[in-house]
Amino acid sequence: MSKCFSFTASRDWFYRYSFANAGLRTSITDMGEGTVVHCWVPRSQKETKPNLVLVHGFGANAMWQYGDHLRQFTARFNVYVPDLLFFGQSHTRRAERSEGFQAECLMRMLRAHGVERASLVGISYGGFVGYSMAAQFPGAIDRLVLCCAGVCLEEKDMEDGLFKVRNLDEAASILMPQTPEKLKELMRFSFVKPAKGVPTYFLSDFIDVCIPLPSFPYSTTLELLERNGLFVKHDIKTFDLEVMTT
Repeated sequence: MSKCFSFTASRDWFYRYSFANAGLRTSITDMGEGTVVHCWVPRSQKETKPNLVLVHGFGANAMWQYGDHLRQFTARFNVYVPDLLFFGQSHTRRAERSEGFQAECLMRMLRAHGVERASLVGISYGGFVGYSMAAQFPGAIDRLVLCCAGVCLEEKDMEDGLFKVRNLDEAASILMPQTPEKLKELMRFSFVKPAKGVPTYFLSDFIDVCIPLPSFPYSTTLELLERNGLFVKHDIKTFDLEVMTT
């Protein structure tokens, strides 16, 4: 059946169509030294609109994380939706794996498109990258929204069972699942009310299309986890931002 029809590939095509229909186009920024950043950027930037960067977390490419909400942003902002390095069409041959390097590459990509200031929304791992961007380039970030990103996570939080895994290997196997069972486990961690009874075919199809292991080595997953502060003691650089709560 998978050779005849792929639900995930069809959904991926739909997201591409919806992004293009929302006034965005794909763009590749080559930074040299084997580093390439892919981003959905405005087909025509409007100076009257503020800029907004949407940064995804671990998992599939950026389209899957923001595709269902894109229209709510494009009406009011010049929207930029990048693929982080090692996700989607972004990649590098350099050895850096830190969120700081990810942030630096995103900033260089934005400047290549003439964007000097923007607000930023970061989900999960994307929140770590967004926080690093605000710390490294405080004059470039107007407002920062962090969703489900434990940038101030402490070892005690892990000991109290915030993310119940035995070790880093188990965490990596869940965050970048290669079996339907692991993908179900990720769904249980990720959703308040995870879907039940999802056929194994759909889960396997999603893994084959969106999380292909050859383009995202398991060792790279471990390195990113080790360096993004989720599972090791991490010094957080603080900085001044206007705090808004609702």
